[in-house]
Amino acid sequence: MRIARFTTGEDPVYGLVDGAGEKIAEVTGDPLYQRIELTGATHRVEDVRLLAPVIPRSKIIGIGKNYADHAAEMGGEPPAEPLMFLVPNTAVVGPGDPVVLPPQSSEVHYEGELAVVIGRLCKDVEPEDALGVIFGYTCANDVTARDLQRGDGQWARAKGFDTFSPLGPWIETDLDISDLRLVTRRDGEVVQDGTTADMVHGVAALISHASKAFTLLPGDVILTGTPAGVGPIESGQRVEVEIEGIGTLSNPVIRH
Repeated sequence: MRIARFTTGEDPVYGLVDGAGEKIAEVTGDPLYQRIELTGATHRVEDVRLLAPVIPRSKIIGIGKNYADHAAEMGGEPPAEPLMFLVPNTAVVGPGDPVVLPPQSSEVHYEGELAVVIGRLCKDVEPEDALGVIFGYTCANDVTARDLQRGDGQWARAKGFDTFSPLGPWIETDLDISDLRLVTRRDGEVVQDGTTADMVHGVAALISHASKAFTLLPGDVILTGTPAGVGPIESGQRVEVEIEGIGTLSNPVIRH
């Protein structure tokens, strides 16, 4: 099932997207917290504005250097345990929303990633139980001010600017994520081409590790890391993150 959050110019609502990604059937309620029912209204996806499919009420947990090839291009080895950082929910934007380059940075990079949306409150989850707490999956771009990341020595500012966490286009709730192709394009050119099979720490291990540090709440998002090929973005460019079985997240880049 594909669940989208969208607007036709009124208050945001949720809907179920068909397999072709062309039509959306409106539903009542918030699928993360309430029983949903079809309202009978349908729309063409091209006629609505898709929004970020989830705005975490609690937190986004990022995972650093979770692909060996990306760790190598950054000049290091993958960590023995998942390397976690937090991103504020104010960084989230949706499909088509601009990524705004801040004046504090002259070296902002894209990072295409698979995002996991948590479906229920949980703590101290064991890996064998982790898949049971997942609501679904979406595409993410973990935008990073690389110069600030190096200079600050920690990643909160570098990854936490407003607009630095695009999510979308919708949440796919039924998906085998063991080996999905992940492709990032900058102005139509392929710059990342990887697979989720190359994660150093798989999704179940990431959920377990995070839940043993933080209570996970419905709507929390875990960014699972990026494959090799990260690089700079400039004002006027567009970044697309496409994940097999989910869809494509596309965002323009502008300067503040």
